Amino acid sequence: MAEPEFNATGVRIERFLRSLTRAGQVKIEDGRFRLLTSYGREIDSAPIDSVRAGKPWFAARDRALATVNGTRYLLTLGQRDPATRDSGAVAVRRFLDAVRSAHGSGARG
Repeated sequence: MAEPEFNATGVRIERFLRSLTRAGQVKIEDGRFRLLTSYGREIDSAPIDSVRAGKPWFAARDRALATVNGTRYLLTLGQRDPATRDSGAVAVRRFLDAVRSAHGSGARG
């Protein structure tokens, strides 16, 4: 089974109440989860097995919460992604599915 891949651009990435970037990138590639700034500088990364992701009850439909190396990041997906033209809710669902399937494929291997 192939490793799940995910790539979203134009992502707002926040830590606590501080915005780190308004046009960042979220990548799942080769078993690794990466958060990047709009310039491609790495904010944080970890093996996908150690990343927790979910949909907070208090957030809008276009937001997801990711915990990477013990740090919580609030991700606003689907704002300006002309490549996929996904709405925020669809992008969040694709992101959560990619993380879940990566966890599932790692557990079976």
